[in-house]
Amino acid sequence: MFYLVPLMLEKVGIILIALFLLSQIKSFRQIVQREHTRQDKIMLIILFGAFGVFSNYTGIEINHTSIEHAGWYSGIDQESAIANTRVLGVVIGGLLGGPAVGVGAGFIAGLHRYLLDGFTAFSCSVSTILAGVVSGYLGAKRKKITEGFAVAIGMTLELVQMLVILATAKPFEKALELVQLIGIPMISVNGLGMMLFMHIIHLMKREEERTLANQTDKVFSIADQTLPYFRQGLNVESCEQICKLILNMTDADAVAITDNQIVLSHVGMASDHHTPMSKPETALTRKVLESGKIFVATSKEDIACHHQDCPLEAAIVIPLQVKNRVAGTLKMYYEDPEKLDQIQRQLATGLASLFSTQLELVEAERQTKLLKDAKIKALQAQNYPHFLFNSLNTISALCRTDPEKARELLLELSSFFRGNLQGAGQLFVPLKTEIENVKAYLSLVQARFPDKYRIHFQIEPNLEKIPIPPFLLQPIVENSINYGFPGSKQKGEINIRIFTEQQKLMIVIEDNGKGIPEEKLVVLGTQIVESKKGSGTAIFNICQRLKGIYGDRAYLTLDSKENQGTSTTISIPISSQERIESH
Repeated sequence: MFYLVPLMLEKVGIILIALFLLSQIKSFRQIVQREHTRQDKIMLIILFGAFGVFSNYTGIEINHTSIEHAGWYSGIDQESAIANTRVLGVVIGGLLGGPAVGVGAGFIAGLHRYLLDGFTAFSCSVSTILAGVVSGYLGAKRKKITEGFAVAIGMTLELVQMLVILATAKPFEKALELVQLIGIPMISVNGLGMMLFMHIIHLMKREEERTLANQTDKVFSIADQTLPYFRQGLNVESCEQICKLILNMTDADAVAITDNQIVLSHVGMASDHHTPMSKPETALTRKVLESGKIFVATSKEDIACHHQDCPLEAAIVIPLQVKNRVAGTLKMYYEDPEKLDQIQRQLATGLASLFSTQLELVEAERQTKLLKDAKIKALQAQNYPHFLFNSLNTISALCRTDPEKARELLLELSSFFRGNLQGAGQLFVPLKTEIENVKAYLSLVQARFPDKYRIHFQIEPNLEKIPIPPFLLQPIVENSINYGFPGSKQKGEINIRIFTEQQKLMIVIEDNGKGIPEEKLVVLGTQIVESKKGSGTAIFNICQRLKGIYGDRAYLTLDSKENQGTSTTISIPISSQERIESH
């Protein structure tokens, strides 16, 4: 019995070598690992049935207790039997492919065994089909097929084959003699073969999982690197950079992005006729834009490029969707259709999904910014009439006492508003402009109330070009004048200090006025505070604008004591680049 083991191991080795070679073929790995369609199941039936047929042909012919033939043959003597690894392929097929594959492979291998003849032909054919049925049923019921489970099933079904031979083969004495000779070697060697067979299958799956994990990392890496370009929107320049990144990080031979009308970029092969700013060259792209569905082409005819010499023979075209509408397409082209495998398809689909999400986020970000800009401009607009009406009141009063001075102030006011209207669409103005606005306002106030206020400016040199939101200083200075010194006979002192500190622009406006009651000081800036002289919107508006533009990086603080004065501090972040440019 034991001298049969080396010969059986040799046969198992041949099967395992064949499996290993098949495992290196992409199409085989895809069939074994993915969810099986009807076509996949037919392929698996043929494949594992072929393993059984191959085992029959390479079996070991046994006549009584002697080995008659151990080579390739197409038939055996009526008095002989075969020791082989036929059940190995059938059981693996059933465990991996389910009932249809198990029964199909078992029927092919069993029928072939029956045609080879021998006194166990019927017994072996029946047991082979039974092995396919049982393994297929267990494969469908069990989610994960471990190596140990496969070995147990394989050895059990091989044992069942020995029992079937004893039950059906005639004469019984001869069947018993055969089972005693081949039983232990076939059960043990087929168990070992089952373990090695499943080990190779699991290695294939683990390799596939590692590949998918790498592809996932690649997708997120590409998405991370392309995000800055997507924030620029879908245009020729941004899409060209995106396509270059994808081309360098995938196996594609060409990458293109379109919007819903024209090609924005095409990088790689066939760039001579797939040109930006032209209508899509292929009918495939137009089909995707119209349907919003993914299309895969595996031939030049499927791509339907009008250029006869186009080298691209495979492509996957995926819609880029924003809010359930097709905003464009991502296209990945291949010169060799074999390169467009399942992994490449999953990679392209993953990229398109992330890109669609990025486009939606960019669109949402753009809408949020537009809304924020609109709110900021609305808040700014509240200050314009306030300043205008106060200025006109001052000029109106001067018209009776000093017409020439009133004329000068009117010209200054006209110049002031002309400059502001020209920059009304801007969220920032140079600090120099804001200081000029304050000085223009103060000139109007001091013309109305000569010698009532002394204004002191302390401004750190070389800050003139630093950008700040307009109308930050003037409303605060106006508050100091209107609310800090009402009916006061003492001369008002207002100090305006502007300097930098730890990469922040600091604006401090101090007065020696009557101060702010503590109950109002607590809520100023967080809500509109009603007062006898107005709605108190200036501080609130400035705080809202700073928050809208800078978030938590800017702030306004108030420090006030009644009958001693008020200090208002504004802190605005300033980049190192802005600080350098100001010099």
